Parts: sequence; C-alpha cells; structure tokens
Amino acid sequence: MKLSQLLLLVFPLLLISCADDPEKNKENPDLALNTEPEKTDFKYWVWTGANNERADSSYTAEYKKYSENGIDAVLINTNTDPELLARVAPLARKEGLEVHAWIMAMNRPGDSVALQHPDWYAVSRDGKSTFDNRPYVDYYQWLCPTREESRNHVLGLVEGLSKVEGVASVHLDYIRLPDIFLPIGLLPKYDLEQEEELPQFDFCYCDVCVSEFEKIHHKDPREMENPALDIEWKQFRLNKIKEVVDDSYKIVHDNGKILTAAVFPYPEMADHMVRQRWDKWKIDAVLPMIYHNFYNEELDWIGFATRQGISDLENKNTELHTGVFVPAMTGAELKESIKQAKENDAKGVSFFDGGALKPEHLQVIKNSK
Repeated sequence: MKLSQLLLLVFPLLLISCADDPEKNKENPDLALNTEPEKTDFKYWVWTGANNERADSSYTAEYKKYSENGIDAVLINTNTDPELLARVAPLARKEGLEVHAWIMAMNRPGDSVALQHPDWYAVSRDGKSTFDNRPYVDYYQWLCPTREESRNHVLGLVEGLSKVEGVASVHLDYIRLPDIFLPIGLLPKYDLEQEEELPQFDFCYCDVCVSEFEKIHHKDPREMENPALDIEWKQFRLNKIKEVVDDSYKIVHDNGKILTAAVFPYPEMADHMVRQRWDKWKIDAVLPMIYHNFYNEELDWIGFATRQGISDLENKNTELHTGVFVPAMTGAELKESIKQAKENDAKGVSFFDGGALKPEHLQVIKNSK
C-alpha cells in the first residue's frame, strides 16, 4: 500500500508475545506467539510489504536492516498471496525476525474473486455499493461481514495464510466497516464536516444485513428516522465484525498460529468511528494505530490511548502493542513515543512503516533496546 494513500486516510493497519503468559499456553504450547527466542521483553514490530518483482537479496537486505537495529518482528503484506509469503518468510526468519501475515480483511480493493460478485459488497444507507461507489478514496472496496459468501471468502484467505510454515500469526487489518467518522486531522483533506453520521458513510444496509437484523429485532433500519440512535442496529454490526474475528481465531489456532490485528486507537473510539469493538474479540494481540497527528493530538496522547486500551483489556488474554506513525516524527519524537508506550504498559511498539524508517529512527530504536 502506498504511503501517499496512508497520508490521506487512516489505515487500520493496516498489528506480541504470549510466552510470558503460561496459563494461556498451557493447553497447547505450540500456539505461543514467540516461535523463536525472545530478544527482549519489549517487542518492536514493523509493517512492510512484499511483491514478486523484488529479488531475494533485496528482501534479505531489508530484513537485516531491521534486525540489526533492534526490530523483532515483521508484519508482511503479500496481498494475501501464500506462495509469496512462503518465499519471503524464511528470508526474514534467517535474519532472526518473527513473521506475521498481514491481510487487508474486509476492505478488499482489486480482489479478483470478489469482483466477480457485486452482491458481496457493503451498501451505504443511501443505497450505494462499494463495488462501484467508494467512500473517501478509490481503494475503499468493502465486503459485507454478514453475507455468507463474502465472509467465507475472507476466512478462506485467512486460512491460506495461516497454513504457511514459519508464520507466527495472521494479522488482520481493515477488520471493520468503513469510517463513519474520519480522524479530525484528515477532514480538511476531503473538505468535509462530520458532525453526525452521514448516509454515504454509514454501512452496511445490504438486503442480507437488513433481513437478518429484522428477524432478530423486528424493525428495518432503512425505515428509521435516525438509525444512529438505534443501539441494537449498531450492536448488530459490531457483532458481525466480531464473528469474522472469532472465526478467524479458530482457523488460525487450528493451524498452530495465533491471531493479531491492527485496530483503531482504543475500543470506545473504534466503536464510534468504524464499528470496531476490539476489546470484545477473541484475539491474541492487538496493535492499535495510535497515530496522534491524525487526530491533532500531542505525543502524550499516545500514552493516554495506550493506557485506555490496556484498561479495556483488563483480565483478558490479549496483549497490546502500540502502533505509531513514523513519517510525521523526528528521531526525538519517536523516542518520546516509545517512552509513552512503555510507561503505559504496552508490550511493544509497531512502526508504520518500514519504508519510513530513516537512519535517525533506526538509531533511536536500537538505542532503546
């Protein structure tokens, strides 16, 4: 995914160590996240991509750069290609890195299989499908989480990645519905004001979602004067995303892996902005994207959001690793971001993305180990 696209819109990346939780791994120690010796109690991750055009030597150089500067794990986006993942995973592992299979889940731009089925796509309150009418940006092509065919397609992709040898987790990104509210710092880019839930950004109102909701609650959200006030309708959609996550959890665990995800900064905020309540999920670790500049916040907000997420996960077997947006940071700011995450009990920090890590950033990471 191009960095320029991410500067326009938040990636719910668009991220974990269970080894220190003996109770969690007692029944099946093979499901421990750390399949290789732990370098540190505080883990560093990086989101990065892969494609078939690059030579192995190019990947080796990239992974070596990460490893030599204190990074422990790579989240690799192969556009859900298990063969490419099987090719690059050993290269990363050889450099001492954990490998995580990063997948764009409900947002599937250019998915050749899904595009053959226009009815699989999410529909807005004003009746427009993301198949051919995409909110905000052209790469927003969201699948419906309720329709059996579309959700099974996503789960099939998850299963394919989870069967790749040497992968520690499948990492869900875009595991939500489209943004009902954009981060405040991004609104000027779209010349938007979002003071209420606008119909063109409110999903999913497809026939399957509406029919299933009606069977449970005996009302049609398309006929509501203000659907935003109907808590059952919002909860229905939160639950549909949760079901995709929970099913993914079973699939990856059956294949000896664990489940991780890129999520919005903290659960209440994610609920409000993108129909994502990640503290309710079956999941091993979350990497909330605490991109402070997207929200016009200062660096200490990274600590606040980290602490809020930790609090919401209390008594749950889910780790939290803070995600930070590197392009907007100096080395000194990155150092402070790491400090904020550590002081608020994150298990690690994930950096978006590998291509944005300048020498000054890498030096900060290495020095903080």
